Amino acid sequence: MHKIPVTVITGFLGAGKTTLIRHLLQNNQGRRIAVLVNEFGEVGIDGELLQSCQVCDEDGNPADAKIVELTNGCLCCTVQEEFLPMMQTLLQRREDLDCIVIETSGLALPKPLVQAFKWPEIRTGATVDGVVTVVDGEALATGQLVGDLAALEAQRLADDSLEHETPIEELFEDQLACADLVLLTKGDRLNGEQQQQVQQWLQQELREGVKIVPCDRGAIPAEVLLGFNAAVEDHLDSRPSHHDHEAEHDHDDDINSIPLILDRSFEPDPLIQRLKQAVQEQEIYRIKGFVAVPNKAMRLVLQGVGDRFDYFYDRPWQTDEARTTKLVFIGRDLQADRLQTAIG
Repeated sequence: MHKIPVTVITGFLGAGKTTLIRHLLQNNQGRRIAVLVNEFGEVGIDGELLQSCQVCDEDGNPADAKIVELTNGCLCCTVQEEFLPMMQTLLQRREDLDCIVIETSGLALPKPLVQAFKWPEIRTGATVDGVVTVVDGEALATGQLVGDLAALEAQRLADDSLEHETPIEELFEDQLACADLVLLTKGDRLNGEQQQQVQQWLQQELREGVKIVPCDRGAIPAEVLLGFNAAVEDHLDSRPSHHDHEAEHDHDDDINSIPLILDRSFEPDPLIQRLKQAVQEQEIYRIKGFVAVPNKAMRLVLQGVGDRFDYFYDRPWQTDEARTTKLVFIGRDLQADRLQTAIG
């Protein structure tokens, strides 16, 4: 029986992985796609967004794709508990599927996940068709996630054996090193010089032949994302990682996720101002969630990276649904009581 191709979508927090997958599902061109979504945080915000996309029926059930949301940490830390049985379940139905897409957590190393496809229980039924790394171009240009580009490049030129990268920098480099394709998002917010600088820097970090493709709001044809035929699990030696010589990898224990569920509503603009102030005062990398807005029948989706916030109304509140505000904060040494005080 044929091996089902698996595409791994990786990338840093807020880069646009969920938007990309939603677009793929909405423009699947008849492909039968199964999606494994990993969520860092106790409230399944990204999973809910995926399940509200147009490919789902009126009850929220996926029509052409089986969506399974994995919680409790990053995928590479839960593979022996949840990932394996989920993959075995999907492989039992592989004649009903054309491909599988796995969205890793923004804090997950891609290589341990790919190595799992060497397990006997998976190897005979699935192969990693390709790894797509999603990169936030605006964040890179402004140095919000990986530090100032010019300073980082100067450090590299001065010391090729640099050994003191932060865990986030190492993670970003590992995501690039494992990529078959890099999608550069939010490029519409950059001028021509910034776009050129970001692409030149990225190209230096990639293996020869790996392409960088600009991506606007996840709108990439499925033919670009699927069909690499790379059999990545058989060629991992060509994709170096900071963790290659470690028996196990440890995530930065200081990075945590704090979910807040508040039985109240907020006006969007004042809430965003308070969140921006909290970002200035605390080490917050990412904020996302749903907000109840006074006198609004629609649910508001809010997402923030650094001091950049976007929001939109996605659907009406259901009649049997509590109109609560749910926010997930991801950052370093975050405390729930301090966050709750910050937003008022």
